[in-house]
Amino acid sequence: MASGADPAETPPQSRKELREAAEPVAVTPEAGAAFQSHVRAARTEFENQVAHARADFDEVNERIKQRTGRDLIVATLIGVAIGALLVLSLIFFKEGFVVFALAAALLGLFEFTRALQTAGRRVDLVPQLIAGTALVLSGWFLDPWLLWVATFVAISFIAIWRLVAQMAAADGRTYGEVLADVLIGGFVQLYVPFFASLTLVLLREDGGQWWVLGFIIVVVSADVGAYAAGVSFGRHPMAPRISPKKTWEGFAGAALATTTAGVLVGLFMIGIDWWMGVIFGLVLLVTATIGDLGESMIKRDLGIKDMSSWLPGHGGVLDRLDSILPSTVAALAMFFLFTPLVAS
Repeated sequence: MASGADPAETPPQSRKELREAAEPVAVTPEAGAAFQSHVRAARTEFENQVAHARADFDEVNERIKQRTGRDLIVATLIGVAIGALLVLSLIFFKEGFVVFALAAALLGLFEFTRALQTAGRRVDLVPQLIAGTALVLSGWFLDPWLLWVATFVAISFIAIWRLVAQMAAADGRTYGEVLADVLIGGFVQLYVPFFASLTLVLLREDGGQWWVLGFIIVVVSADVGAYAAGVSFGRHPMAPRISPKKTWEGFAGAALATTTAGVLVGLFMIGIDWWMGVIFGLVLLVTATIGDLGESMIKRDLGIKDMSSWLPGHGGVLDRLDSILPSTVAALAMFFLFTPLVAS
C-alpha cells in the first residue's frame, strides 16, 4: 500500500492476508513438544559441560592438594579476605592496622604456646599473652630505643614467672628441663611479639604504611612465586629434612617474583630507585625463606604439620606469619638505609 493511500481502497483479498499475518500463529502440540525437547537437551548439555569442568578442576585441585597439602580454593579465598582487611587498614586508618597486628600476634602467640605445651614444654600462656600485648604495643607508643627495654622486661617477666611457678609445683623437674622451659619462653617473646612490634615501629615513620604494605607484598609474592613454580616445575628438594615439599625450582620462582615485586613496589609505592627495589626484593627473599624454613624446623621438632587449623587451607595464623615476622627486621633496616639516599 502506497503512502497516504486510503485503507478502504485496499483489495479485500489483501486485507484478509494482512489480518491473517497479524493473528498469532497457533502452536501445534507436536511443535511445543519439539521445542521443550530442544530446551531439555540444551540444558542437559550445559549441565554436562559444567560437571565435566568441575571434575577437571577438582582433579587439578586434588593434585595440588596432594603435592602441597593445601586446599587451593579455600586458601585463596581466605588469603584475599585477609589481604583486603590488611590493605584497607594500612591505607585508610593506621591505628586500625595496630589492632590488626596485635590480634595476629596474640593469635600466633597462643598457637605457639599451645603447640609447645602439647610437646611437653612448660610455657605459661597467660603471662605470654600479657607480656606479648605490652611488647607489641611498645612498638607503637614508645620511642624505638625504649623497645629494647620493653623486650628485656617482657623476657624477664616470663622467666621469673616460670621459675616461681616451677618452685610452687615442686614436681621434681630437672634443672636442664627448667632451664629449657625458661629459654623457650623467652624465645617465644622474641619470635612473635618482638618482630610484630618492629612492624609498628616502621608504621610510625612518615610514609611507613607504604613500607609496611610494600614489604608484605614482596613477602607474599615470594610465597606465591614459590608455590606456583614448585607445583609446576618442582623436582629437586631444597631442604628435604626440614620441609620436603620445598624445591629449588620453587625458590627460583620466588626469586623472580620478589625481584619483580621489589622493583614495582620501590618505584610506584615507596619511592626508591629501581636498583634499590632489586635489593629490597632479594633481601626479603632471604629473610622470608629463612622464616619459612625456620618455622618448618620448629614444627618438625614438635611433631606437628600446622600450628593450628584456624585458617582452612593455610593452617594456623603463625603459619602465615612465618615469612613475614623475620622480614620486619630487614624492612626496617632498609627503610633507614634507603630513605636518606633517596632524599639526598
